[in-house]
Amino acid sequence: MREKLIRFMQGRYGIDQFNNFLMKLFIGEFIIYFLFRRLIPGLSVAMYYLSLATLIYTYYRMFSRNIYKRASENQNFLNKTANIRRKINNQKSILKQRKVYRIYKCPTCKQKVRVPRGRGKINIHCPKCDTYFIKRS
Repeated sequence: MREKLIRFMQGRYGIDQFNNFLMKLFIGEFIIYFLFRRLIPGLSVAMYYLSLATLIYTYYRMFSRNIYKRASENQNFLNKTANIRRKINNQKSILKQRKVYRIYKCPTCKQKVRVPRGRGKINIHCPKCDTYFIKRS
């Protein structure tokens, strides 16, 4: 069975970041449909068909043989969402570092400066504008 699936998928595009986004969008739309299907009947019908269209488009992209077109769609998606993804990754990085480091903003240039926790009051040097300021780590 696995070999048949592998043979079927040869020459087809498969899954990429845009397909992953579309699947998450489908799940979100379907949850909205499921939660509001009794309260707002008009919205629920629209959400049902919207989620169905999203799912069909996702599978269309996955099984497509036009690899160049699907790759360019994925690249456009990545280009348009680059700033959002960068901000999310920065926030994840800051959350991971919170246990070991404190992050302060320089009072003059607003540059973020990372200092180790548990050192008491320390004199912090901003590498961007050469300002010194005192904070408790």
